[in-house]
Amino acid sequence: MISLSEPLTLPCGQVLPNRIMKAALSEALGNRSNAPDGRLERLYSSWSEGGYGLVITGNVMVDRRQLGEPGNVVIEDERDLDALSRWAKATKDGGVPIWVQLNHPGRQSNPLALGHTPVAPSAIALSLPGSPTPRALTAAEIEDIIERFATAALVCESAGFDGVQIHGAHGYLVAQFLSPLSNRRDDEWGGDPQRRMRFLVEIVRRIRSRVSPSFAVGLKLNSADFQRGGFSEDESRGVLAALAGEGLDLIEVSGGSYETPAMMGKAADSTRAREAYFLEYARTVREIVGDVPLAVTGGFRSRSAMADAVGTGECDVIGLGRPTVTTTDAAAVILDGRSPKVVAHQVRAGMRGVLGRLVDLKSLDGILELSWHTDQLHRIGAGLAPDLSRGRIATTLAMIRRNGTTSVGRRRGM
Repeated sequence: MISLSEPLTLPCGQVLPNRIMKAALSEALGNRSNAPDGRLERLYSSWSEGGYGLVITGNVMVDRRQLGEPGNVVIEDERDLDALSRWAKATKDGGVPIWVQLNHPGRQSNPLALGHTPVAPSAIALSLPGSPTPRALTAAEIEDIIERFATAALVCESAGFDGVQIHGAHGYLVAQFLSPLSNRRDDEWGGDPQRRMRFLVEIVRRIRSRVSPSFAVGLKLNSADFQRGGFSEDESRGVLAALAGEGLDLIEVSGGSYETPAMMGKAADSTRAREAYFLEYARTVREIVGDVPLAVTGGFRSRSAMADAVGTGECDVIGLGRPTVTTTDAAAVILDGRSPKVVAHQVRAGMRGVLGRLVDLKSLDGILELSWHTDQLHRIGAGLAPDLSRGRIATTLAMIRRNGTTSVGRRRGM
């Protein structure tokens, strides 16, 4: 049986020192110019000493006109190459590979950051209160976005990062193209599953053609978006079959969107019992992806569950998200046997009887939980320790201060 501490060699030849990955968490720590600064260096320096086999950054946008939230880092060209290099070095100095998660928010853009109408495959708004109706992208704009992903990847390689991860999950633009609920196009970019996946396939191909063979290209993909009539597990398996020969080095399995947040612990009881929310799906795509390693993120807390998932071959890498915020050395804690499990702190809304009649409490709890963890990332970036006693009122005020009133309706963290 393969152990958690065993190295993993990726198809590109890159070697991960062990099987525990710090999964992407949106830090919102870019400066006013959307560049990384000392805060991100301090945060990632902390993670570099945490024993991880791989560290993946949070949302890095490819277009500064289209931000997921204030504070996103943006890579459009080499203007911030020095700052990006310092960010990469802060992690690599600890002997840990670091990949940049590249993303475009599409209709999940933050209106406060944009100041104009968001864009999407089709002019269909999110099913969340106050969400604006996006403008449908033209064919030329779609080609421009594909090129932006490739340009950003090339800059990441120049800056010293070890790879990139394309964010194709959680309701962002790539996922919007994949879903029949948000992609109603009837041209070459929509109309059936093959054309809906073309946007993602072209991004993968364009990136792989620009970067060196040893530079890793990964993908985060939904198993499903858990919406009636939406992106299904069968369609997800079809996407992976189409990408199996396109030079991917790691596929991270996730699920849901900010309309149906399965990735935030809203999975069925049967999957929560095994801790990992998407492990059953991962088992069904093993043969489809061939030699491409699989990572599963979401729900893992105990060393026994992690070891079992890797040891039985259900996945190759364990992704940890929220536990790494308050326990920055979570991988070392598990690998060294210091504790049988890691902890993810929970924050719940108050006045539940009253609020429950007005809003979806699960969604509200998810918003508060993400914002609480963002507060902790900001503390670490400032050189402070996490504040485990931070309450929901302080969390709510900080959330509104960061994102404006739009944060009450929408918030994304991975």
